[in-house]
Amino acid sequence: MGKIGKHNDLFVIVVIFLVALFFEYREAFSLIEDETLSYRQILRTYNADANLTSPADDIVIVYTDEEFYEEYDKYPLRRVDLSTILVRLKEMGASVIGVDMLLDFKSAYGEDPSLEDAFIEVGNALIVSQAKFENEEFVGVNYAIDRFSKHTSNGYSNISSNSAVSQSIVRLRVYPEIAKSGQWPFAVEAVSQHLGVEPELVGRDLAIGDIEVPLDPFNDLYIDYPLLPSDGEGGTVRLHDVIGLSAADVLFAEDEEELEELSFLVEDKIVLIGEVAEVAHDEFETPVGNVYGVEIIADTISTILRSAPLRAASFWIEGLVALLMLSVMIVSRGIDNPLPRNALSFVAVLLFITVACLVYINIGLVLSISYTLLASLLAIIVINGKYYLNEMGQKALIRDAFGQYLSPKVVADLVKDPEKLVLGGEEREMTAFFSDIAGFSSFSEKMTPTELVNALNDYLTAMCSIIVDLEGTIDKFEGDAVIAFWGAPAVQAEHAKLSCFGSIDMQREIKVISERFVKEGRPAISVRMGVNSGPMVVGNMGSMQRMDYTMMGDAVNLAARLEGANKAYGSDIMITDATYRACEDHVEVRELDYLRVVGKQEVVHVYQLIDRKGQTTGALADMMVEFEKAHSRYRALDFEQAINGYKKCLELVPDDGPSRVFLNRCESYLTTPPPQDWDGVFTLTEKG
Repeated sequence: MGKIGKHNDLFVIVVIFLVALFFEYREAFSLIEDETLSYRQILRTYNADANLTSPADDIVIVYTDEEFYEEYDKYPLRRVDLSTILVRLKEMGASVIGVDMLLDFKSAYGEDPSLEDAFIEVGNALIVSQAKFENEEFVGVNYAIDRFSKHTSNGYSNISSNSAVSQSIVRLRVYPEIAKSGQWPFAVEAVSQHLGVEPELVGRDLAIGDIEVPLDPFNDLYIDYPLLPSDGEGGTVRLHDVIGLSAADVLFAEDEEELEELSFLVEDKIVLIGEVAEVAHDEFETPVGNVYGVEIIADTISTILRSAPLRAASFWIEGLVALLMLSVMIVSRGIDNPLPRNALSFVAVLLFITVACLVYINIGLVLSISYTLLASLLAIIVINGKYYLNEMGQKALIRDAFGQYLSPKVVADLVKDPEKLVLGGEEREMTAFFSDIAGFSSFSEKMTPTELVNALNDYLTAMCSIIVDLEGTIDKFEGDAVIAFWGAPAVQAEHAKLSCFGSIDMQREIKVISERFVKEGRPAISVRMGVNSGPMVVGNMGSMQRMDYTMMGDAVNLAARLEGANKAYGSDIMITDATYRACEDHVEVRELDYLRVVGKQEVVHVYQLIDRKGQTTGALADMMVEFEKAHSRYRALDFEQAINGYKKCLELVPDDGPSRVFLNRCESYLTTPPPQDWDGVFTLTEKG
């Protein structure tokens, strides 16, 4: 796997930002953008200056709610009573009366003439209509029935979300193709009638007299939902509770004097008549919670009357922001370390989102988050993908180059940190392991060279598998000898325990192999092992042309000596006191001797490794008890009692090598006692 070209990722990143910008202005990210607008509007509602988000004073909602219908004793509002409300609102001085009811069907009660007369009398009524689309193409408008529409104005109220995620209504679209036919959104038409000025589209601006409302590239008006007071129960009141008047107050007024007292609420204002009863199912999701349809119209009218406090950023501002984010991504791609590289990228993304939210909240500037965010995240993926693929290529190269002669653990460490491919070592606390086949000369003489190679391969394969499974590192093979260590390249706190467990498991497997060899006509096999823990130097040793990952040090040499020392004691696994003390809670041992090996003057306290803790049972367990007793008499120079103890051990386990060796040694000491100043140390005279 080769590396990605040096600048290929840069080209991809630039293309990502350009393509994202292109599609942003093709409305490809509107679903995501509406979601970001919803969250920003929530923040604006609760954090902006109240003067910026207060509802306009020129709007009144005359509503029908549950309380109204309870008093009215029927549902829905009859057209004859709607007529009464219309006429009375006109008398109270309403500037425009908007009816948020789709009157596109004839009354079943013969009430249409009465309502028609009311519309004629009022003269300033506005009825909601619906724009019709087929395959996203405008095909016409669904008006109220002719006898109503010919006496009123109309405006379409197709306010819906572009988001398939939350359906939150955040903006109103002004369709240019519909505007050409003189049809406008309900809120636009209401403001137009209120001001007495026809609306028009001038470029990307909606102009209504002195009011200029900038639209976004998709001809959308961002609805600025107002900040509403608390309801005292952890929520907020509804808009109709703030700028509303119950239809009951108008319909059930007993005389003109009572209506006159209410006239100050509606005089010279845009009055919207609509449902706020749950039974009407005219409720929609918005950034500030569920809002009734007539309230959304009121919020939209308020937004227009305040000259649209929320305004889309220009193409040049959007481009500058994209360029800044692109620059950050280009800088981050030059950082090799993934932590600071991704930290820089994600901090930039978070800073961008924070700035976009702050300018939205405080000055009403709408920066497009979706495309910049998506482009940045894709750029981060590309950058990290480049480093990942290049790293995979490097790792594959290392595996191919070193996997054949280094242990998998070493290779894994090199893959993780290729810098370790340089010459040099480091001092570590580790455990070294040496093993050798006992009587290898005799073992090999009984087989042909081919049979010997096959037998060794079987044996070495089994040993290697156990070592690797227990996270050991195979240093090398020297003929039949296996040299391994624990504690490197990965630091292992329990290197002594793992090495002991590995030695125990290998001896068990050797018994299985030996039995199989005998059945196959091969000679039996026995193996001696030496284990020692201590400070060692480990690393790549050799030359730049040829190097080995190996261990060195006095502690390593001692492990090698212990392997040979097993011969003098008839033992199979000899470990030092340092190894035993590091894992004494996990293994069963028996003390062997205080030993001075060939080539070393210092005394070593050695043990035979028996099994994992709690695994010794039967005759072997009983023998261990007797051996400890006999050994204590040996240390006390009570050789006669020691002899009796060692004999008991051999009765329990006849082939126990250490019991036989110490029995013979005690018998020898009876004949030739050790010197008076004997310190109990046994000195080996040969390596084994």
